[in-house]
Amino acid sequence: MTNLGTFRAYLVSYLRNHPMINQDMTFLVRQLPPAADGLPIEIYVFSDDKRWAAYEDIRSDIFDHILAVTPEFGLRVYQHPSGKDVQEVASSGQGLGQGQQSA
Repeated sequence: MTNLGTFRAYLVSYLRNHPMINQDMTFLVRQLPPAADGLPIEIYVFSDDKRWAAYEDIRSDIFDHILAVTPEFGLRVYQHPSGKDVQEVASSGQGLGQGQQSA
């Protein structure tokens, strides 16, 4: 199994054991087709709490956890560069991808 497959299995287990996820409704964790900016993972689950503010808190906690554990699987989260990112690269005199050392 690949690190991506292991990550996906971890997400399923994490969400199956999450106390605020409704286990009786649609539950889906899957890879979407690869794109130029990465390999998207879709998470489609429902919370037990139907209040909007509580739902937002649950969703935020889940994504905080996912972002924190992603490096443990040898994976990185991709985000399109923002204006600030581009400014920092331009002011450093290095091109995108330059100045980074691989392990």
